[in-house]
Amino acid sequence: MAKESMKARERKRQKLVAKYAAKRAALKEAGDYEALQKLPKNSSPVRLHNRCEISGRPKGYIRQFGISRINFREMALNGLIPGVKKASW
Repeated sequence: MAKESMKARERKRQKLVAKYAAKRAALKEAGDYEALQKLPKNSSPVRLHNRCEISGRPKGYIRQFGISRINFREMALNGLIPGVKKASW
């Protein structure tokens, strides 16, 4: 389980990215790189990192479901993810 502070930090970054997205795009289009430098560092989408929504795990993240591989496996085996079943051939 990730620390709550790490999850909170990531949520804060997501809010900042959303808040400054339009302004950042306008400044990039205008070529005003000095004004871009003055924006908060965490408002850059490059600084975002995918984390599992349940456990906060940063590695083994499955984009399609938004959770880590471990939680995905548990939920799939319990039948909590529709359309997913264990492969056998």
